[in-house]
Amino acid sequence: MKENCLSHWRSAVDDFINQLLPLIERGDVIIDGGNSEHQDSARRYEELKAKGILYVGSGVSGGEEGARYGPSLMPGGHPDAWPLIKDIFQAICAKSNGDPCCEWVGEGGAGHFVKMVHNGIEYGDMQLICEAYHLMLALGMTQKEMAQEFDEWNKGVLDSFLIEITRDILNYRDDEGYLLERIRDTAGQKGTGKWTAIAALHHGVPVTLIGEAVFSRCLSALKEERARASKQIAGPSTKPSVADRKQFLTHIRNALYCAKIVSYAQGFMLLREAANEYKWNLNYGGIALMWRGGCIIRSVFLGNIRDAFVRNPQLSNLLLDDFFKKAMMDNQQSWREVVSQAVLWGVPVPALSAALAFFDGYRSERLPANLLQAQRDYFGAHTYELLGKEGKFVHTNWTGKGGNVSASTYLA
Repeated sequence: MKENCLSHWRSAVDDFINQLLPLIERGDVIIDGGNSEHQDSARRYEELKAKGILYVGSGVSGGEEGARYGPSLMPGGHPDAWPLIKDIFQAICAKSNGDPCCEWVGEGGAGHFVKMVHNGIEYGDMQLICEAYHLMLALGMTQKEMAQEFDEWNKGVLDSFLIEITRDILNYRDDEGYLLERIRDTAGQKGTGKWTAIAALHHGVPVTLIGEAVFSRCLSALKEERARASKQIAGPSTKPSVADRKQFLTHIRNALYCAKIVSYAQGFMLLREAANEYKWNLNYGGIALMWRGGCIIRSVFLGNIRDAFVRNPQLSNLLLDDFFKKAMMDNQQSWREVVSQAVLWGVPVPALSAALAFFDGYRSERLPANLLQAQRDYFGAHTYELLGKEGKFVHTNWTGKGGNVSASTYLA
């Protein structure tokens, strides 16, 4: 979403609320079910709270199907509003094994923050699937063959709405043949993925996969420039090929599964950090259940996430849960094989590779940031900590020509 579009949306919501105010009384509820930015929802919550109005900012996901059969609803805002709207919301929302895909999220902008992260994960899931499709194209598979593969994937751990519709898209034909082949390869976006990446930077959480998914859409938009570059810049001369295509397709499926785990792990890391900052008491297992049906990222996989938080409500990262640890150990070699081959073939897999880099970084006891800290201290006297002496920041005069005053001792 471009900044001017966001500004128009913000103004439209604020203007409509202002039109409602003369018509309502203290204790009445205003529900914003659009894709508002969570900071705006937090502001409206405070402004309306001062007037005695109960504001609810509710994330809504599900698209056309959700509108007809029940969406996933993520309400947050004034807690006094929840008893008044709970029965309605849980009656109209999607159900997962009879459980409503709707529960109270938290105060202020919590509902729209959770929806934002949902959409960010959606960006990541879609990009990962596109990279799997790109690898299949590189191997020379027909759309019918690809559709059959996605159909098989949809019967296992990757069973999800997005895998299902990818199968349907690949199968779709009109009078001119397969439609997908004729769609221009420039992706649009409404902004929620970008908001997730910005929020991740704000909170200092490495939500790298979603960030790459957003940048991939930006790169796709450079269609004319890419077309010119393709005629001037050559990649590897090796034609993509594998000895056993069936086995490599299994590798792609496993790689997609591992990267998907990382995507959700990063998303829940961001939710946890925001909850700490904004003092939200988020129910992470409940959030996974809310996403289990009705919404775009709905999948059987979310049941495993819910189970992980039921086992340990204080779980700091999904990668530390026994179920997901085993999944990563069982499948990571496939992941490495796919990323390695993609690099050798010159097939871009930014989300698959970013997720793998995060996984390897997260599982590393030591990273090269010690050198980075030394560099910062060398050129900017930014100081560093020594192992075993954490909490004490020191500065070194690396060249013998500088001073001993560190950047932490002056305000400049």
